Amino acid sequence: MTKIEHFQQQINDLIKSQQFDGNPKALYEPIAYTMHQGGKRLRPLLALLACDLFGGDTDKVLYPALAVEVFHNFTLVHDDIMDKAPLRRGKETVYKKWNSDIAILSGDTMFALAYQYTLKTDTALIPGILQVFSKAAIEVCEGQQMDMEFETDSEVTLVDYLDMIRLKTAVLLGASLEIGALVASAKKQDVKAIYDFGIALGMAFQLKDDLLDVYGNQDDFGKVSGGDIAANKKTFLLLKALEIADKADHDQLTKLYNSKNPIAEAEKISAVKAIYEKLEIKQTVEAAMEDYYQQAIRFLRNVDASEDKKEDLASFASFLYTRNY
Repeated sequence: MTKIEHFQQQINDLIKSQQFDGNPKALYEPIAYTMHQGGKRLRPLLALLACDLFGGDTDKVLYPALAVEVFHNFTLVHDDIMDKAPLRRGKETVYKKWNSDIAILSGDTMFALAYQYTLKTDTALIPGILQVFSKAAIEVCEGQQMDMEFETDSEVTLVDYLDMIRLKTAVLLGASLEIGALVASAKKQDVKAIYDFGIALGMAFQLKDDLLDVYGNQDDFGKVSGGDIAANKKTFLLLKALEIADKADHDQLTKLYNSKNPIAEAEKISAVKAIYEKLEIKQTVEAAMEDYYQQAIRFLRNVDASEDKKEDLASFASFLYTRNY
C-alpha cells in the first residue's frame, strides 16, 4: 500500500466511523447520504500529505482534515440547490431526493459540524487552524456569490472568472495544505509556498472540471454532461470563446446563452460545443491548465523538504491534472 493509499484509507475509515445520524431523521439522513457517497476526498488527503511533507504527526491533522471535507460537502449540498443540479457523483442530489428546505438545513448542520471537527486536535493548534479554515470558508462563499452573479452579468471577463474560481475552488485546496503544514510546525515561508502550490493546483483542477463538464463521460464524471452550458454558467470555455470569436459566432453564443431566447437543452449544448470545436477551445483550456500545473510544481520545488515526500505531492498533482472524473 502506498502512502497515498494509506492516507486515503485513514480518511475513509474516519468518515465511516462518524455517526452522522440523529433526530429529526430528515435533518441527519441527508448528511449521512452525502458523506457516505465517497468522492475524491482530495482536500483531506492534501492536508495529510502536507503534514507528512514537513515531518508532522498526521494523526493530529485527521480531524481538521475531516472538517475541510465536511465543509466542502456542505458547499456542494447548497450549490446543487442554486444550480438546480439533479445529479452529484452519479446519484440524486440532496435537494432532489428530499427537498430544498431540508437540503438547506442539513447543509447548515454540516457547516457547524465542520467547526466541531477543527477542535479535535492539540489545543495549541486550534487558533491557527480556525483562522485558516474561517478565512477559506468566507472566500468560498464570496466565490459562490460571484459565480451566481456571473449568470446574469454580460460583462464578465476571463480575469473575473479566474478570480472567482480561485475563491470558490482553489482556496480550499490551499487551506487544506496550509492546515497540514501548520500542524507540522512548518517554517513560515514553507507554509506560504505549500499554500501557493494548492492555489495553482486548484486553478488547474477547476479548469479540468470545466472541460469534463463539456467533454467528460457522464458515467465517469457523475454529473449531467453539458450541465454548465444548460445552466448558462460563465466558464473559461465560454469566456475564451467569446473573446476570440468572430461576430457571427459571438452573436450566436450570446443568443444561445440569452434566457429570453429559450432553446431545447440538448440542441443548445450541441450548438455551443460546435462553436467550441471550431475555435479549438478545448486545446486552449488545456494550455491554460498546463500553465497552472507547472506553476504549482515550481511552488512545490521551492519547499524545504525531502525530495521523496515532495514527489508524493507531485504525483498526486499529476493525477488530478490528468483525471477523467
